[in-house]
Amino acid sequence: MDMELSQTFLRGKNPCAMGYRWFVRNNLSGGDYQAAMDTQVAAGRVDDARWLLENFGSTNTVLEVEHLEADNFVYAGTLIVRGDVRVSGQLLVGRSLQVGGGIRAGKLEAGEDLQCEGAIFCDELLQAGGHIKAAWSVEVQGKIRAADLRAGWELRCGDDVTLKGGLHVGQEIEVQGRLTCTKGLRAGGRVAVQGLLEAGDGIASNDSIDCGNHIQAGWGIKALGDIRAACSIRAGETLQADGEIAAGSGYGVFAGMNVQMQAWPDCAWVRALKKPQGLISGFWEGQPSLA
Repeated sequence: MDMELSQTFLRGKNPCAMGYRWFVRNNLSGGDYQAAMDTQVAAGRVDDARWLLENFGSTNTVLEVEHLEADNFVYAGTLIVRGDVRVSGQLLVGRSLQVGGGIRAGKLEAGEDLQCEGAIFCDELLQAGGHIKAAWSVEVQGKIRAADLRAGWELRCGDDVTLKGGLHVGQEIEVQGRLTCTKGLRAGGRVAVQGLLEAGDGIASNDSIDCGNHIQAGWGIKALGDIRAACSIRAGETLQADGEIAAGSGYGVFAGMNVQMQAWPDCAWVRALKKPQGLISGFWEGQPSLA
């Protein structure tokens, strides 16, 4: 059922004076919620539509379209696009967004899950209250925020990546800011992070791990190449590289941070081509087994 907006209802949310006057002047009082946002977006008042969505919340409505091409688009319910999405400005969805093709947007925000059968390209922001799943690559010039993220191909981000869950990427990860996730991180290719790299669980790469700051993991860290950081390397359990493990000058390498010292030989071993300089904790085992 559509939500009706009244002047009294709107005033109770303390809108800005200019936005409220525009709302009254355009006779939006008594109309339904989505129609009011459509009118605001058509008039170029996208921030007013965003304010309505943020203050009155999502709806249970579902909109299905073949393709979506617009300067800006705001929808309070679930949006299903069978083809491609092209929105040069802001794309705001109150609930889930499902796209059968690819997505190009300036700023993309979904209140719940976002699923894309192609690639996702965003300029300013990619954000979802739930999961982000892309069958192909994810490339964002600004920030990425979500519960967790899965991409079949590479992930590239020009700013910070912040995830409340985990990260799983089929190929390379390249992040210019910091990358933090509450759960684990797994990549099929190289992991390159300019800022802090932190995972609540483990970190695993089928190539090298390179970081311009600290590398921290609550569980183990494993790479089929090198593990290199400009600052410290800290693993809650094991630390393993088929290549070298190297922290920054003057910084230490720590394994077994979350394990009792007597359990280090079983739960906090360190394996690499050579013993890391500055190895502070963990049980040094030497080169990884070929088995």
